[in-house]
Amino acid sequence: MEEASMLHLLSLHYTGSEQAVEPFIRDHVAYLERHHKEGTFLVSGQTVPASIGGAIIARGVDRLAIERIAAADPFVTNGVATYSITTITPGRTHPELASLLGPGD
Repeated sequence: MEEASMLHLLSLHYTGSEQAVEPFIRDHVAYLERHHKEGTFLVSGQTVPASIGGAIIARGVDRLAIERIAAADPFVTNGVATYSITTITPGRTHPELASLLGPGD
């Protein structure tokens, strides 16, 4: 399957309190904005409750690349969060989302 068709669900988990992540929020937001601008991140946001962490839906890169991207998050590099990553090969796609996933969907 082409990399453009792969989706990745990144679940961000705080390793400590919400207060522990506060010094790194500005850099984390810049990290998110960069990857949204590049088109790799389609959706990002906090979980409910927010004290757990956040989630990202990404596309356009293979598993190894998304692991490198996740490892570069300032929350991760500063030891205040970790990611779990689930890679999805879409079998069915809503027509309105098909253009985001690349050719062949």
